[in-house]
Amino acid sequence: MPELPETETIARDLDQRIRGAVVTDVTVSHADVLRGVSPDALRQALVGAQITRVWRRAKVVVLDFGGVSVLVQPRFTGALLIDDGTLDADVLAYSTLALHFADSRALHYRDVRRLGTVALLSADAFAAYVARLGPEPLDAAFTVDNFRAILRRSRQAVKKVLMNQHQLAGIGNIYATEALWRAGVDPSRASDRIGRGEAADLYRALIEVLHAAIAARGTSFRDYRDARGARGNFVEQLDVYGRAGLPCRRCGARLIGTHAIDGRMTVFCARCQR
Repeated sequence: MPELPETETIARDLDQRIRGAVVTDVTVSHADVLRGVSPDALRQALVGAQITRVWRRAKVVVLDFGGVSVLVQPRFTGALLIDDGTLDADVLAYSTLALHFADSRALHYRDVRRLGTVALLSADAFAAYVARLGPEPLDAAFTVDNFRAILRRSRQAVKKVLMNQHQLAGIGNIYATEALWRAGVDPSRASDRIGRGEAADLYRALIEVLHAAIAARGTSFRDYRDARGARGNFVEQLDVYGRAGLPCRRCGARLIGTHAIDGRMTVFCARCQR
């Protein structure tokens, strides 16, 4: 599932390319991706509206239209692609909906498995949605003290806390796994047992890995593509995620893969991470 670096990459690309675009039509070919809005209501709300901003909140791409917002959560196989008439037919075959613009371009939400979602929210509904999310780890106002306070509130495994969107927004399995390895923290450790120095190390590791992944335009294993249809390159920098059974790049011990912590594959080094 696209996490903070992937959705941030998509949102930045879209903001540069379609901010100011005016919607002339909305076509929906697979309404099962819509949440809380019908195809007709979506079209009625957006035709004639102008995109004022495209940005990210947590793992969601937000398209603002001045009064209403479209929220796209790509999940496993979703992608937001701009078509200027050159997208291949096989790519468009999986388009679930499209926003058509006055300049003849279109923004397609492509989703092979249709596990992602598209929602239309009023300003009040969006505010209520955001209120349920935790802070953004890359926000300048988010400090190591804020981070320590989050860790101290829970007795759950620290990896689960990092991925809890109500505690900290945007972090998923890939970057939680990588940050914990970089900081030398066992992902199964109780969050409230992480010491002050360890919390500072984990905070720095988390910020560093997120910035590095954004610079590499995200991580592509199978399905993730940016708004240009290109793959992310951070997969080449992964130290532990997807490397179960291989040697640890820090100490050489065999990396362990387990589903016991949170039901997802967690990879870690039992020698390096304490």
